[in-house]
Amino acid sequence: MAYRKYTVKQGDCISSIAFAYNLFPKTIWDHPDNAELKKLRKDLNALFPGDVLIIPDKESKEESCQSGKKHRFRRKGVPERLRIQFCVGDYEADDEDDDIFRKNVPYTLDITIKDGSSVPRKTGKTDNDGFLDEMIPPDAHKGKIVLDEGEDEQVFEILLGHLDPIDTISGVKARLENLGYDCGEDDDPDNPETLEAIRDFQQRNDLKILAGDFKEIDQETLDKIEELYSGEE
Repeated sequence: MAYRKYTVKQGDCISSIAFAYNLFPKTIWDHPDNAELKKLRKDLNALFPGDVLIIPDKESKEESCQSGKKHRFRRKGVPERLRIQFCVGDYEADDEDDDIFRKNVPYTLDITIKDGSSVPRKTGKTDNDGFLDEMIPPDAHKGKIVLDEGEDEQVFEILLGHLDPIDTISGVKARLENLGYDCGEDDDPDNPETLEAIRDFQQRNDLKILAGDFKEIDQETLDKIEELYSGEE
């Protein structure tokens, strides 16, 4: 089978890459030549700049249809799903109180795709768990969420496809920040604010406390961060 190599750039995700090549995300991710990368990254939605993907050629597929009738074909994997949970600003990151969630709050969502064009604005209300849940294009690049109205209005600018793997410092920081932990601005893996945020997370979740620098973070902590971030407890 013919194939080509694609080097991942910041802002890429498997959905946007697959969309560009008119393939299903799983067709690329499950290709045998991507087995090593799949083993390394584990999560197809969190690739790292410089990762190399093998892009297989498309294969034709035939379907039998009765003549004289209309038939509907739907392209799998289009669109993608954006799901974000909103909480009050002064909650504790491990708080299980239902009152922390921004329930039934109105929002508007504006999405810009990679070519710079915009898609029609979406409006709605968060659900009873504080989630915004919308379908978006696979090649969505960034978004703007306006949550609530009047004096309570908040504006969130989001980048899509920029979440790095959990085993990188940037991936850990992004997840902890979104869970409510302040990791500071410094990208140095051993900056004091990041290490303190990791230790705070470990303490709140009854994990072994990090004694040294970032490279000593254990797999149990990484798994717990990913679990809470993804909402798959």
